[in-house]
Amino acid sequence: MARINLLPWRAERRKQRQREFNAMLGFSAGLGLLLFGLWFMHVNALIDVRNKKIAFLNEEIRLVDIKLAEIATLEKTKADLLARKEIIEELQANRSQMVHLFDDLVKTIPEGIQLTSIKQEQNTLTLVGVAQSNARVSTYMRNFEKSEWISEPDLTIIEATAPAASPGNVPSGRSLRQASNRLGFSLKVKLKSRNKDVDEEGGTGPAPTGASAP
Repeated sequence: MARINLLPWRAERRKQRQREFNAMLGFSAGLGLLLFGLWFMHVNALIDVRNKKIAFLNEEIRLVDIKLAEIATLEKTKADLLARKEIIEELQANRSQMVHLFDDLVKTIPEGIQLTSIKQEQNTLTLVGVAQSNARVSTYMRNFEKSEWISEPDLTIIEATAPAASPGNVPSGRSLRQASNRLGFSLKVKLKSRNKDVDEEGGTGPAPTGASAP
C-alpha cells in the first residue's frame, strides 16, 4: 500500500489561512482607519460650521455695539440740544424782564425810601435800603401789589440806623435828628415769570395778568 505524506500540504494550508487572516486583519484595520478618518473629517466640518456661526454672531454683536454707541452719542447730543433749546427759550421769554423789573422798581418806590443794594438769587430779589418811617415801608410793600413783575413782598429786617461820621464832616443837630428817625430794612420779593407776546413790528410786552409761567 502506498504511503502519502500530508505534512507539506498541511503546512501550506496553514500558511494560506495565516495569509487570509492577515489580509482580513489588514482589511479590518484599513476599514477602521477609513471610518475613523471619515468621522474625524465630519467632526472637523461640524466644528468649522460652529466656528463660522460664532464668528458671524461675534461680528453681529460688534456691529450692534457700534450702533448702540452711536445711539448713546445721539441721545447725549439730543439731550444737550434740548437743554440749550430750553435755555434759549427761557432767555427768549425773559429777555425784556430786567427792563420791566427796573421800571417797576422805580415806579413802586415811594417818597422817603432809598435803596442801597439789590441782590437777585434765581426768582428772589433782596432789596436793602433805608426809610423815613414804618409807614413808608408799608406803603412800599403795598405798591408791589400793583406790580405786574414783582410779588410776595416779605419784610425780613427793619431797624433804626445811625449815620457814620466821617472825618471833617460832623453832621448838624437837624441832620442827626433826621438820621435817627431813619429805619434800615431788608425786603425780599418774588419775580413773576411772565410769557411775553413777541411782535416783529411792535416789539415785546408782558402777557396778560394770570398767564402761566413758561
